[in-house]
Amino acid sequence: MSTDETALGTTIRAWRDRLTPAEAGLPARRARRAAGLRREELALLAGISADYVTRLEQGRASHPSDQVVAALARALRLSETEREHLFRLAGLVPPGRDRVPGTLTPSVHRLLERLAGTPVAVFDAAWTLLLANPLYTALLGERPQWREHRSNGVWWTFLGPPGRVRQSPEERRAMEAALVADLRATAVRYPADPELSALVAEVRARSPRFAALWDAGEVGPHEAARKTVDHPQVGPLTLDCDTLTVAGDDLRVMVYTAEPGTPDADALTLLATRVVPALLVSSPA
Repeated sequence: MSTDETALGTTIRAWRDRLTPAEAGLPARRARRAAGLRREELALLAGISADYVTRLEQGRASHPSDQVVAALARALRLSETEREHLFRLAGLVPPGRDRVPGTLTPSVHRLLERLAGTPVAVFDAAWTLLLANPLYTALLGERPQWREHRSNGVWWTFLGPPGRVRQSPEERRAMEAALVADLRATAVRYPADPELSALVAEVRARSPRFAALWDAGEVGPHEAARKTVDHPQVGPLTLDCDTLTVAGDDLRVMVYTAEPGTPDADALTLLATRVVPALLVSSPA
């Protein structure tokens, strides 16, 4: 076992020990032997197996992928400097300015915690899901088989199965065009990002609709829409979906809200009462 492998595991363990469940957005539990996160809790937040966290900490998994290290950095709420250090300990080059940023700052984490009663999720500039609160997941449903690009909203829009959002053909076309225009603008800003290039290549090869929109060359933001969600428990909800941009970090914060005093607001409140609060779930790597 090399010194680097030992240092990686020791560092992950130390940063896990210093982060309390409350700071990580997990519900408080009684009779804890230590204040920090358990391995199982870190695994849940990072979207990897507890066994893999154990092997990393013990130096038996020596070559984690960029995606795993990025997910661990988000789950451990590392600063930019700490994130870069974790990448280097894993033998990886930290993502530079030519890569789509995936760092969630403490302020973004606090934003989601304060909006626990509102469906909200954070995406990177390529529309890869980084973090979603429980109400967002309860509203739109779990998405199975998180692997490769399957945590990406563009992939799901053009290649995934139908979701709960009901759209007319005109609404669907407008949403697809806005999403591709936004992704193209991102590709212009980060032309050397290999994951973004691989995403575009896969969806372009498999979706004629995406290929046509991509080849049209439109660029622009994807900001707001009004959506009807067919929910299996509380029925249809018509909600405003606004996308806010965290400019310095190039993140997209998607927020669903209902007009006060409407049946949609009542249905959203009913759904919120059925969701276990204070648990934030990050996207699997």
